[in-house]
Amino acid sequence: MVRVGIIGGTGYTGSELLRILARHPEAEIAAVSSRKEKGKKLWEVHPHLKGFYDLEFVEPDFAVFSECDVVFTAVPHGEAMKYVPELYEAGVRVVDLSADYRLSKEKYEEVYGKEHEAYIDAVYGLTELHRDEIRGAKLVANPGCYPTGAILAVAPLADLELVERVVFDSKSGITGAGASPTEFTHYPNLHEAIVPYKITEHRHYHEMEQELRRFQEDIRVSFTPQVFPGSRGILTNAHVFLRGELEQDELEEIYRKFYDGCYFIRMQRSVRLSYVRGSNFVDISVHKGRDRVVVVSAIDNLVKGASGQAVQNMNVMLGLDERLGLDYPPLFP
Repeated sequence: MVRVGIIGGTGYTGSELLRILARHPEAEIAAVSSRKEKGKKLWEVHPHLKGFYDLEFVEPDFAVFSECDVVFTAVPHGEAMKYVPELYEAGVRVVDLSADYRLSKEKYEEVYGKEHEAYIDAVYGLTELHRDEIRGAKLVANPGCYPTGAILAVAPLADLELVERVVFDSKSGITGAGASPTEFTHYPNLHEAIVPYKITEHRHYHEMEQELRRFQEDIRVSFTPQVFPGSRGILTNAHVFLRGELEQDELEEIYRKFYDGCYFIRMQRSVRLSYVRGSNFVDISVHKGRDRVVVVSAIDNLVKGASGQAVQNMNVMLGLDERLGLDYPPLFP
């Protein structure tokens, strides 16, 4: 059994890791940290997990987590770098769910406005695009939730250098803002509303640009995020302006070939968030228009957009079947 540690177990991503790993056939939770909740049982903080764990939260001490085979760092941006280097040097495999290792050092410091105190080159953990690099990696930077759905929507076309420009319009459930309540997430401020925010300057834009330019250097990317009054999910409409013309059947064939063998990518005639809720699936539909192609993708932002993809990456890192712990149908309706 793989001994798993989670540093930062009280937030949504930590909770979701515990939910998913509770039934992973090859993994056991060895330690979960929380300074604030130290000494409490996991289920006292996460009542929905009662009966699945009898562990208590512990301090994030190196001596404890260095005994693990894999550690997930599910902590805020800027915090992971306090733990990752020491674990990395000790030979512990790490999947970091923060933004600390997704970008180059220079880009991170530009985008996040702080010095990176402990930079290490990591593999960007968009599993379907970097599976070979993830296999055997010591440090994987789990992608942001918005970039996961956006990049996967356009990668097949960028791979053939067919994209002149793409405009991502993404709508997310409020869990993407984290578990701590704020004025922005206050119910009356979101009820019956769709709220655009960081309209031209969201940090996740840089991950989209970074990854799509691995395929096509001159691709032009625009991105606007919005929040809708629901808990889970990200629906992305990618408005793709192509170089040249492609017919609907040609577009569909491009996607089928590119994602051949990718279990968690499902090509659909139509896409809804309710078709992927609670699951690690990415549903994609492609629509030829008169002036552009629209690619629609749907993910659960806490699963494929965070903790599910992190477990998928762990599986690949360790040479396991990447479906382990994740091979279950979505919750519908």
